[in-house]
Amino acid sequence: MEADTDFLCAVYTSTRAEELAFTDWGDEQKAQFCAMQFHAQNSHYRQHYPTAQYFVILHKDVPVGRLYVDHWDQEIRVMDIALIPDFRGEGIGTLVLRLLQEQAEVAGKILSIHVEGFNPAKRLYQRMGFHLAEDKGVHQLMEWKPLK
Repeated sequence: MEADTDFLCAVYTSTRAEELAFTDWGDEQKAQFCAMQFHAQNSHYRQHYPTAQYFVILHKDVPVGRLYVDHWDQEIRVMDIALIPDFRGEGIGTLVLRLLQEQAEVAGKILSIHVEGFNPAKRLYQRMGFHLAEDKGVHQLMEWKPLK
């Protein structure tokens, strides 16, 4: 749906705002760059994760973020989770991750996510029991394993 695409692009753009603040680009250039990057990311995900599910996260029926997740034989992979700035730190991401942990526990699967080392969300993942599984340089693979 076009409205979802516009919203999902806006969520993506919000995740790049801090980084782009250090450029000398105008608002138009930043918007064009983010739109191009969003569409490239979307194309990459659709090509490399053909069975993935793409969700708009709602809070009281208001779109507040996005969740992209893929279910594999032994693992549930969170490809992307992001909230718009006004809803960060409100417990929404924690709730979504707890629901995914419950799904993983019932299915007996690992729950994993890639995170950039400098991303503040990494602290949330650690508090929720995720641990470093693989350091890939810029990105780190973190995993949560259900108790057996």
